[in-house]
Amino acid sequence: MTHHTYSLSEFQSIIQEVLCGTLPDNYWIHAEIASLQIKSGHCYLELVEKAPDGKLSAKTRATCWSQRYALLSNYFASHTHSTLQVGMQVLLAVEVSFHPVYGLSLNVTNIDPSYTLGALAKARQETLMRLQQEGLLEKQRQLRLPTLTQRLAILSADTAAGYGDFVHQLHQSAYRFQTRLFPCIMQGDNTTASIQKALATIAEDIHAYDAVIIIRGGGATTDLNCFDHYELCKACALFPLPIITGIGHTRDISLLDHVAHTSLKTPTAVAAFLIERINRLVDQIDSMRQRLRLTADRQILIRKHRIELIEQKLALRSPERIYQMGYSLLTLDGAIVRSTRQLAPGQIVTTHLQDGTIESIIQKI
Repeated sequence: MTHHTYSLSEFQSIIQEVLCGTLPDNYWIHAEIASLQIKSGHCYLELVEKAPDGKLSAKTRATCWSQRYALLSNYFASHTHSTLQVGMQVLLAVEVSFHPVYGLSLNVTNIDPSYTLGALAKARQETLMRLQQEGLLEKQRQLRLPTLTQRLAILSADTAAGYGDFVHQLHQSAYRFQTRLFPCIMQGDNTTASIQKALATIAEDIHAYDAVIIIRGGGATTDLNCFDHYELCKACALFPLPIITGIGHTRDISLLDHVAHTSLKTPTAVAAFLIERINRLVDQIDSMRQRLRLTADRQILIRKHRIELIEQKLALRSPERIYQMGYSLLTLDGAIVRSTRQLAPGQIVTTHLQDGTIESIIQKI
């Protein structure tokens, strides 16, 4: 039996003709970016789809050539304030391409930024509901934040301007803060693992710190997605020290902010918060000192008045006062005579008057 045979290149060419001849120019597909590389201005992507159990159900290569990528990346950034990143859900317009050597791939011709933002919002809401159902949103707030929160474990990128501003503001205050930096990755897929590792290190010497400070400057909404990861939020919620966050600008509220003991907008806002807590304590101490002084002054006045009253009463009862009133004092051998039963005929008694004394012999009682 004779078979018609093809060389590999001929067979690949047939596949190329069939695909290019039967498929429309563009398809809109949604997928997750599994890897991303920029080379010579071209963007090389690996797109995947995962089943609900997390297993891989589809995978393919995609390319966005340099001129197209320059346009689409700017367009995407103008709407999302972020670049394309691994882990993002994207909606792409693609053309099917088949090369005899490189096989099947997709050429990206367009992108819908609104899909990425919507996917992020949906995932964020699902994570928030899970944290709430597991009771993790209130765990940190059950911890007591010391009034003197001065021993601080700081999680931040060591080169971040926000970290420098934070430390400078603390050291410019009138109080002594003890700070130790645990450098962390604060953006991207490695953020969770980096912060978890730092928390584990802090836990080994947990009594050396009053609180954990997680700070980062603000950024695009998608740049802060790493702080919406469930595992990161869970680790922080269950940490035994109070966690204070300052990881965004006014418009940025991450899920980590929701689970933290105290959430503030910026690193400098965290510094101001810590300083103000001590200011309030100092004011309370000053107020108590003033109240104690006023109370002591009042007690002194009251006791002084009582002493004056006692002195007045004693003055009224003094012998001099008695003499001034026309009374005399009778003594026997130096003792005051209060009753005739103390006396007997023949005894010598002394009568004390204002201007002198009179000695008398008792003749009869």
